[in-house]
Amino acid sequence: MFEKLNILDEKDKRLRQISKDATFPLSKNDIILIEKAIQELTYSQIEKYATKYNLRPGMGLAFPQLGLDKRIIIIVHEVEEGVFDEYVFVNPKIVSYSEEMIAADAGEGCLSVNRDVEGHVPRHARVTVEGYDIDGNKIKVRAREELSIAFQHEIDHLNGILFYDRINPKKPFFNENEIRLI
Repeated sequence: MFEKLNILDEKDKRLRQISKDATFPLSKNDIILIEKAIQELTYSQIEKYATKYNLRPGMGLAFPQLGLDKRIIIIVHEVEEGVFDEYVFVNPKIVSYSEEMIAADAGEGCLSVNRDVEGHVPRHARVTVEGYDIDGNKIKVRAREELSIAFQHEIDHLNGILFYDRINPKKPFFNENEIRLI
């Protein structure tokens, strides 16, 4: 039985707090929430389920969006139609990044921001992220392009930053000569 998560709206002040490191072992509740988040993010990217359960498409979620002050992020990345890679990072840190900057051409969205926000969000084209899996084992991933954007977006949530904070109000859009749009 599918039950939608209760995702905080951008007006909730908890989204602006810097989250605390999660401790191991993770609680049963944390594990259940991670599993529910993976299911909801996956369903949100499959049209028949997104329609059936009235889900907005999303590929990532951070625990602060669920009102929890813990540094845990979940990303479900569709690598080809109907095939998904799942990333669960506890206490993630970006340990290196490319100088090359990119932006999602259509802009970014967020499950906590229930409105369209115009503008390009400059992000690093590649990032290396280290953290821990749900069992406390050290993990590392090198993310590129869309996945890199997702990691930066979700880690921002852990630091109280929403994607539109990174849009330059004086110059919200870039052209291809200024930044690579993907």
